[in-house]
Amino acid sequence: MTKIDIFSGFLGAGKTTLIKKLIAEAYSGEKLVLIENEFGEINIDGGFLKESGIEISEMSAGCICCSLVGDFNKALKEAVEQFHPDRVLIEPSGVGKLSDVIVAVQRTVDECPDELKLNSYVTVADASKVKVYMKNFGEFYNNQIEAAGTIILSRTQKLSQEKLEAAAALLREKNPDAAILTTPWDELDGKTILSAVEKVSLSDELLEKMRHEHEIEEAEHAHHHHDHDHEHEHEHDEHHHDHEHDEHHHDHDEHHHDHDEHEHHHHHHDGEECDDPECECHHHHHHHADDVFSSWGKETPKKFSKEALEDMLHKLDSGDYGHILRAKGIVNGEDGWLEFDYVPEEHEVRAGHPDYTGRLCVIGAELKEDGLAELFGV
Repeated sequence: MTKIDIFSGFLGAGKTTLIKKLIAEAYSGEKLVLIENEFGEINIDGGFLKESGIEISEMSAGCICCSLVGDFNKALKEAVEQFHPDRVLIEPSGVGKLSDVIVAVQRTVDECPDELKLNSYVTVADASKVKVYMKNFGEFYNNQIEAAGTIILSRTQKLSQEKLEAAAALLREKNPDAAILTTPWDELDGKTILSAVEKVSLSDELLEKMRHEHEIEEAEHAHHHHDHDHEHEHEHDEHHHDHEHDEHHHDHDEHHHDHDEHEHHHHHHDGEECDDPECECHHHHHHHADDVFSSWGKETPKKFSKEALEDMLHKLDSGDYGHILRAKGIVNGEDGWLEFDYVPEEHEVRAGHPDYTGRLCVIGAELKEDGLAELFGV
């Protein structure tokens, strides 16, 4: 299966620099093909092999570059047939509509569903030009912003904190769901940028951790099952799930609604256990965390002081924001990045590594989402 990633953005936004960084730091070991059309910014030196509308040359780090002159659909198929890459990077014209490129790629993917997968579509945007480009190039620029799965801001180090937050807010108005990368690239490893592009959300990370804890506990439970009576077994289960167990009586439809409502719940890692809706296997003694609880997540370039974060986490214990089981975040601090972890009545705030933007995640039941947004000022 070949993954296809689209990198759009106006000329001068920094698409080429970003692609080179990802090739060097994130795609190591992968066989890559880069397809760019006639407005592409990468100048490829060397002798071209010209075949049916594609100019091909080798680039550093094992990337094969195709400068597209002919039919896009045909070029994409031929590049895949000729090179069998792990990943195709497409750099469309700076003046094109991203939505048109997505449709063209999807059409090709639909014709080759066993070979191709549209993996991501990214827009690279100069942070200092967001406002003026929205005003002057509305239709084309806004289309690139609105259609993006991830928006990667360049030149953010040139902006004041106030202007950076204003630019991010303008983008968020046009695109409520995309990850928006606001951290200067030189502070980030390419793999961190890739995690934003491929949507590795804090919610998914946290739910995976909770799921892993469930599995360990289930294994222990099964191991000791033969010499524990039911009452002891129930206590053992309840000890680990003391916060979850109280909530399992909530209406299942309500949880299903919660589940659908939150953007991070795209993946059902544990749905393979049983296809029979009547079967109660694995669900008799407890509910999986992502079945019972909902998650609230926000991204923000805002800076937090350690003291303010501590105060916010203390307030999560009040019950005013719902029944909160876990919270996790990494945010820009006043003296470097800060990470926090929270469980009821206990939390830790420590120095962290830069992330692509500040990220917050709260998992619990009956979450007061407006209250949480107000508490964290996002």
